[in-house]
Amino acid sequence: MKRSTWRRPPQPRRARHAPGAETLAQAALAVHAVVFEGRSADTALEAAHERIDRAAVRAIALGTLRWYLRLAPAIAPLSNRPFEELAPKLAALLVTAAHQVEYSRGAAEAQVHLAVDASRVIGEGRASGVVNAMLRRFVANRAESLAVADADVAQRHAHPRWLVDAIRQAWGERTESILAANNQHPPMVLRIADESGIDDFLRAWRASGRDARAVPWNPRAVVLERPAAVQTLPGFELGTVSVQDAGAQLAAPLLDARAGMRVLDACAAPGGKTLHIAQRTPDLAELVAIDDDPLRLVRVRENLQRAGRDALLVAADLTGMPPSFGKASFDRVLVDAPCSATGVIRRHPDIKLLRRAADIDGFAATQRRILDTAFELLRAGGTLIYCTCSVLPAENEAVVSAFLERRTDAAVAPWPDSAPRPPGLLERAVGWQLLPGGDAGTDGFYYACLTRHS
Repeated sequence: MKRSTWRRPPQPRRARHAPGAETLAQAALAVHAVVFEGRSADTALEAAHERIDRAAVRAIALGTLRWYLRLAPAIAPLSNRPFEELAPKLAALLVTAAHQVEYSRGAAEAQVHLAVDASRVIGEGRASGVVNAMLRRFVANRAESLAVADADVAQRHAHPRWLVDAIRQAWGERTESILAANNQHPPMVLRIADESGIDDFLRAWRASGRDARAVPWNPRAVVLERPAAVQTLPGFELGTVSVQDAGAQLAAPLLDARAGMRVLDACAAPGGKTLHIAQRTPDLAELVAIDDDPLRLVRVRENLQRAGRDALLVAADLTGMPPSFGKASFDRVLVDAPCSATGVIRRHPDIKLLRRAADIDGFAATQRRILDTAFELLRAGGTLIYCTCSVLPAENEAVVSAFLERRTDAAVAPWPDSAPRPPGLLERAVGWQLLPGGDAGTDGFYYACLTRHS
């Protein structure tokens, strides 16, 4: 008789790490890429695009970047050696975990355990004891640690000191409200191509169990109660609905293009304003979209194709005159100039960590060259809109004022009747400024309307 042998039944495979540790680790690696390698948050988060927990990774990483300059000073004194001497990935993990302790709904002790496990995921397992000790000190003393950090206004609002000083110099008593607005979670705002379609969109959206509201001062804007994937938006695939901040939606109405005109959208990528122009005035003689990055022009093409619109796309650097363009050949020109993006920090908190004070002069120099070239392309009697998503006058009215001193054939035009006038719009020496948050609830934008006379 054959002897039977007993075998132990297969056991369930034990997870290598506690649930949530991988998510925390991936978020910390994205924070490391921004803070220590200088990458944008979008680039840093590309590695998480295919992960099932990508939304959580993104939320933790962006939250940490939003508050990094508050949390790092609070946790640094808890180390037994200088914080800057820690391995960069370890430092990023500690601040990311501190964010979860302070801002997440999870129990503080649980966050400590996840961080210890996450240290092994990122290759810093030998420092797991350091992670455990520092975070336990933070949990026990976080009120005191944060109070010390918060005594400094820059740290309290998690902004670099140079930017706080620049905002204070420009905006005085409005400084703290701007800093606070920069740390708010941004609303998801939509542009409805057809004004009469807003009611249809709201009905369809509410029928799906979700809510949204129209923007009182902007007849084409809708704010979602909660962000949603664009694929779920009624009309998105047909191009009748686009994601665009209500302040950014002012560019096309300010341009006020008319049928039969030739229109140039300079610095056009990713194409939201190009599409708005094409939809607002479908019978233009020609719409040309320029960007100096051919890869970014792909995004412009995709935006246009989604809505069944078209434009001539040109890869060119407008800091000089492109050889294929003739002077005085456009009736309308939109210059959405590259800038510090200090008006959209609430959407891109990595800006606080990536921008430097020295960058502003460089942006202003580029803006001056682009404005000079763009104005040469404008016909007599035409209109040029200069705009940025910056709140710093050096990139806004200073650039336009200096331009007006150089060009005797340029003049400032008033705010046109064709454009809705948002509440809280601030009239500057030249142009108008929207501050982030503010009465209009928009991102921060600057606009100036210029005309050319013969």
